[in-house]
Amino acid sequence: MSENTAENATTPAIMINTQYIKDLSLEIPHAPAIFTKMNKQPSLQVDMNVQWQPLENSGYNVTLNLALNGDIDNEKLFILELSYAAVVTLNLPEEHIEPVLGIEIPRLLFPFARNVITQCLTEGGLPPFMLNPIDFAAVYNARKATENNQNPAAAANANS
Repeated sequence: MSENTAENATTPAIMINTQYIKDLSLEIPHAPAIFTKMNKQPSLQVDMNVQWQPLENSGYNVTLNLALNGDIDNEKLFILELSYAAVVTLNLPEEHIEPVLGIEIPRLLFPFARNVITQCLTEGGLPPFMLNPIDFAAVYNARKATENNQNPAAAANANS
């Protein structure tokens, strides 16, 4: 067994080197008056996307972007935006890298991002909103389908 093969066998396939809050913003534009309406269930809209960029030495920066908008009686209760990121190293075959970056890494980051959101809302004087788990495989597959529909020639070349 060569030295390089032995090294690859002991190197983890996925290694999260660090996690960090890249950007966090909480706005409560109608405070304190909006707090008098807190006896009603707010409506909540959640938008999410995942981005990644290559770094040196098989590393990637993966960012999970979450935007939450809460309303009560068509009045803005809060706007919360979080970009939660990780620097990861992958020791995988090339064909597995993009799905891991788009599915597995966000799945690993989500519980930490959800905790940051819950803590931020609570410390902002709002009730904690528990985000439901996200099916990152479905999100990734929808993203790929959209990309393929926008650029059929590239999809044909990628599938051949």
